[in-house]
Amino acid sequence: MKKILTRLWRIWFYFLAGIPIPFLFPFLAIALFFPKGYTFVFWVARNIWAPIILGGSGFYTKIRYAKPLPKGASYVLVANHTSYIDPFVMLRVSKNPFVFVGKKELVKIPIFGYLYKRAAIMVNRSDKKSRWEVYGRAEKKLALGYSICVFPEVSYEDDTVFLNSFKRGAFKIAIDHQLPVVPMVFYDCKRKHPWHPNFGYPGELRVQTYLEIYPPITMKEIKDFQVKVRNVVEKGLLEDPKRRQFKAVEIEKALSQIA
Repeated sequence: MKKILTRLWRIWFYFLAGIPIPFLFPFLAIALFFPKGYTFVFWVARNIWAPIILGGSGFYTKIRYAKPLPKGASYVLVANHTSYIDPFVMLRVSKNPFVFVGKKELVKIPIFGYLYKRAAIMVNRSDKKSRWEVYGRAEKKLALGYSICVFPEVSYEDDTVFLNSFKRGAFKIAIDHQLPVVPMVFYDCKRKHPWHPNFGYPGELRVQTYLEIYPPITMKEIKDFQVKVRNVVEKGLLEDPKRRQFKAVEIEKALSQIA
């Protein structure tokens, strides 16, 4: 019975994610025709769409900031990625508009894909040309004053992995444009809304932001830069008194052994 209720709750999440889009679509589509129209799209996503999805699913965010992110400055925002709810949590973290770097496959979703194609920076991770094109698109978004958000783990759909290594894309953008990276830790998403559809439960979603880390001058030090940022995220997860990431991994490892 519990598994059935959990499945229904997860289906409800997808319903909440999709139902506002047809109603908002005309306004968002028109806004994206204007050079700075994404600012309005971001406001709607942050203040209407994300609260509907998170609140309607029984989640609420508790965000601790190392320091407020000043308006008018651009950053590269990075966090561990463990759940479909992560983008909505990220929207609640930053009041300043940012653009996601995300999977090109999401373009295939009806209606949402049209908006996503025009609002986000899409990447086909299996295509080297697509990966390189990300940098040009990021440059255009940064020129408009937006920040960039990247979930930098090399892979994230295996719930038995505590924290994967980081790809270099986010850090190349930071070095090329001399932008500080703001690391964040999402403590609870992996346990409360994992990729696995049979588990999860509503409640508090804690986030910790850390002080920005400034990039080196040249690409020669990109590996050390990647490791430095990842170490901050990993340390935050390891020091979580509620050990939510550990518990999520333990459950998934036990399940994989049964399977």
